[in-house]
Amino acid sequence: IIATGATAKYLGLPSETKFRGQGVSACATCDGAFYRGKDVAVVGGGDSACEEAVFLTRFCSSVKIIHRRGEFRASKIMADRALSNPKIEPVWDSVVDEILPDENGLCRGVVVRNAKTGEKSEIACKAVFVAIGHKPNTDIFKGILEMDDEGYIVPLSGTQVKTNVENVFVAGDCADKTFRQAITASAMGCMAAILASS
Repeated sequence: IIATGATAKYLGLPSETKFRGQGVSACATCDGAFYRGKDVAVVGGGDSACEEAVFLTRFCSSVKIIHRRGEFRASKIMADRALSNPKIEPVWDSVVDEILPDENGLCRGVVVRNAKTGEKSEIACKAVFVAIGHKPNTDIFKGILEMDDEGYIVPLSGTQVKTNVENVFVAGDCADKTFRQAITASAMGCMAAILASS
């Protein structure tokens, strides 16, 4: 049973690595409540970014969505949900260049660069949630198991856990790019275990 998961993608900034766990996160569900009443930022423009931003409005005073394009890549329903929320403000055509520290070594904001003009500005925020996708941890199985273009293992048609190799099963985020939740991964693991033991 392959259950290698997926790893959140980050921006690759040195300051981002330094502040991971100190104001930089890839999981609003995990860390959002730590920033109750604070201003935060989300980086990304897909469904995940919009969903994370909407979730964060439960706790945070304001959420800025920093996106490198002039419109979201998210589905219309998710984009509309984010744009209609009074706590959410998009920052279009912008990329994050640096995470800024406060006097205690925690995040106090970001430097953003306009992708069209090159102009830089600062956005004050106590946390940055990076929502630019995940990479499945499946490189070791390339050329052996059937995968999609992103590297997610593709279960056989009509099943959720069987792979193209007999008696090899898959469970969780290495095959599931839609839900990516512990409860669905556990359910897949249970199905795979039942099939593997039969």
